[in-house]
Amino acid sequence: MKTKDLNITIAGGGATHTPGIVQALLNSIDRLPFSTLTLYDIDAQRNDDMYTIVSYLLKKQHITAVELKQTTDPEIAFTHVDFVFSQIRVGGFEMREQDEKIPLKYGLVGQETCGLGGFAYGLRSIGGLLEMVGFVQKYAPDAWILNYTNPETLVSEAVRRKYPQAHMLNACDMTISIEETIARNYGYDRKNWIPQYYGLNHFGWYTSIYDKKLERDVMPELLEKLKKAPMKIAEFNAADPSWQNAWNMMSKIINNFPDNIPNNYLEYYLYPDLVVQETDSSYTRANEIMDSRVKETKEIAANLRDGISGSYYDADFGEHGNYIVDMAISILEDGHQRFMLIVPNHGAIENLRADAMVEVPAYVGRLGAEPISLRQPIGDFHKGLMEAQNAAEKLLVDAFFEQSYQKALQSFTLNQTVPSADKAKKVLDDMIIANKGYWPDLN
Repeated sequence: MKTKDLNITIAGGGATHTPGIVQALLNSIDRLPFSTLTLYDIDAQRNDDMYTIVSYLLKKQHITAVELKQTTDPEIAFTHVDFVFSQIRVGGFEMREQDEKIPLKYGLVGQETCGLGGFAYGLRSIGGLLEMVGFVQKYAPDAWILNYTNPETLVSEAVRRKYPQAHMLNACDMTISIEETIARNYGYDRKNWIPQYYGLNHFGWYTSIYDKKLERDVMPELLEKLKKAPMKIAEFNAADPSWQNAWNMMSKIINNFPDNIPNNYLEYYLYPDLVVQETDSSYTRANEIMDSRVKETKEIAANLRDGISGSYYDADFGEHGNYIVDMAISILEDGHQRFMLIVPNHGAIENLRADAMVEVPAYVGRLGAEPISLRQPIGDFHKGLMEAQNAAEKLLVDAFFEQSYQKALQSFTLNQTVPSADKAKKVLDDMIIANKGYWPDLN
């Protein structure tokens, strides 16, 4: 494997998270010595907007040793690439809006990665990600794909089935975002933490958080703090006030189930009725993002093209970019650093099916991920929730490969946010119409 003059491609280069990844790359260029950075996106305009912004970041920081490229051509994007950072969004925010609003029409959770909206997004993402992984296998089969593309459990399961030989790590930054928010709220340093965690993606629990500096498990004291009052939004999410609702619900979960710190996305599975009551079905999260982050990105790019400079993207990006860059460094250096990854279970959780795609701590080195075993069975409450949701996810991936309407209906019915097969069928039928051209034909 090359150790210098690396070629890095960001797939989904037009995404609004790209500046954070680029800044993390620039901050770590001494340990991840890349000379070429390519933005790849099927949306040429979005890609050019981000190319304009990233060019500005490079110029502002006097970076001349990095060649920046943009392309919509997969052969150009992936030939001789060493690392691919994947954050594609098949269908864009316009289809995310449909994912959220169609279930809400029937009184069900409408959300990006959870519930039936997440399953709709999953059927789109599987096709898009498999195509991209196929391009990498064709043009650079030894490259490492570091995947942020959602919904992680579904797409990682699909890639595992079709391209088991691919060098790929599937990661979600939600766990580190939770940890960083907790640490900033209560005066800890997350870099001192060794967390123990298990679950499915956006569906898991912390069992302990050992602080190396304090030399103790700090989770009991964190649980007490979170029971008393919800966290406040951290600086890196300051522009998005809706996060306060998530932290409010996390405290509610902990007060009801006080033994673990949950992934905040569990609110959609444990309290779907409350979530629906508090959701504006006419103006969902997709609308918020299109009217804020997406709009702002286009305005910044337009200003830069017009020669209007400013303090663009000087904000706190949080850990999103750092996490994926740190994984690449751990591969390059065979560093065996610890990350939360989505991996085949294979005994990591001893009383869960071996082929479940689970999210657990893993060490990352030159050969990829080495998951950590929990070394004990999990309790029936968490196990029951995970088994049902995992079965629903397996059925959905079956539906994609088999083009099976029946498997899709079974999957939608079994999803933990759905109380009725009748509603599951109505949403599925509406989703088939909305996703024409994105989903496989279901027979």
